[in-house]
Amino acid sequence: MSRLAKFIVIALSLVIFLYVGIGYVLGRTSDDKTYRSLTVYGEVLQRVQMDYVDEPDLHLVTAGALHGLLEALDAQSGYLTPREYIDYKQKLASTKKAETGVTLSKRFGYIVVVSVLPESPAQAVGLRSGDILEAIAGFTTRDMSVGQAMNLLAGDAGSAVRVAVVRRGRAEPQDMDLVRAQIGPQRIVTQKVEPDIMALRLPTLDAGRANEIREKLVQLDKQGIHKVVLDLRDCGRGDFAEAISIARLFVSSGTIATLRGQTVSRQTFTAEPAKVVWKNPVSLLISVSTTGPAEVLAAGIAGNNRGDVVGERTFGLASEQKLIPLDDGAALILTVASYYNSSGKSIIEDGVAPTVAVRSGSDEQIDTSDGASSPNETVEPKPLSPEDPVLHKAIDLLKAPARKAA
Repeated sequence: MSRLAKFIVIALSLVIFLYVGIGYVLGRTSDDKTYRSLTVYGEVLQRVQMDYVDEPDLHLVTAGALHGLLEALDAQSGYLTPREYIDYKQKLASTKKAETGVTLSKRFGYIVVVSVLPESPAQAVGLRSGDILEAIAGFTTRDMSVGQAMNLLAGDAGSAVRVAVVRRGRAEPQDMDLVRAQIGPQRIVTQKVEPDIMALRLPTLDAGRANEIREKLVQLDKQGIHKVVLDLRDCGRGDFAEAISIARLFVSSGTIATLRGQTVSRQTFTAEPAKVVWKNPVSLLISVSTTGPAEVLAAGIAGNNRGDVVGERTFGLASEQKLIPLDDGAALILTVASYYNSSGKSIIEDGVAPTVAVRSGSDEQIDTSDGASSPNETVEPKPLSPEDPVLHKAIDLLKAPARKAA
């Protein structure tokens, strides 16, 4: 490190110390912790600059510190460098923007696949919930935010991105090439599983889904179908407003969910009796791949004892993020509010527990056929299997006498 660089570092450190010290003396208030944290940060920075074995790259050190800061908050918060933010905005504005069809989070320090859209590029190569993406486009995900990962996976339709996948039971990562595609709207699969039981598989809770379900429920009632199963497994996308609206189709009283945050006004979403269209029995199927708005829907049903929620505890991603541009051209993706169930428990911390726990089985068949969707094509999930243990349990519960209705 040159003498000039060392002088600049020392000067900046002194400025930080003086700012913190004066502020601490003149304003010992609730900000004490902030001042102390800045003091520690300044001391660490000075030690790194003066004593590290090699001359550190200031840009990398700063970016790494910011990544660590955001990741320490929660899995979905993250930091985009100025270059990454420019790339993010360009991809967002592109008319050829395409994706791979995965919902991501972080576990064990790496990017993990939470759910996969049916008939998407990700499903075409065999990606599934629980897969760890060790690398994306040649970059390790060890210090990568979810926002960065999604940015790397997005691109022009027809272009490819390589991911290194770590899966349980395999010692080495497996390389997979994902061909990005513009994924069309996802349809609900309606399947009669018993003479009077209909299963509705919901791949997403996108805008308009509540109206679609309302119409289907009215039709089912006219057809003499008196029991419904909502399959929310692998449902990782959608709008929280749709989840609330769907819950109100079933729940006649009680609190569905509450949204809270430091800068977000508290909102309590309650049932509205006039909006109920289905007073017959209902059961929900959930798993670790059930996330976001689908978790709010499941929590609303379970928390009000409206029906059985069958399967495994959900992942815990029911929160809202805000993109905050910074003065230097970088940006934050910051979680600003999270959803709570009717008992006041945070969904992002606890997930949604099933009322009846059933394991789905670990030996699922992986679809490796070339089933990627064509641009703007409307795709439909595959039918439910009669051998599905979670569905089978839900059917048994619905067939039992005296099922609770609204």
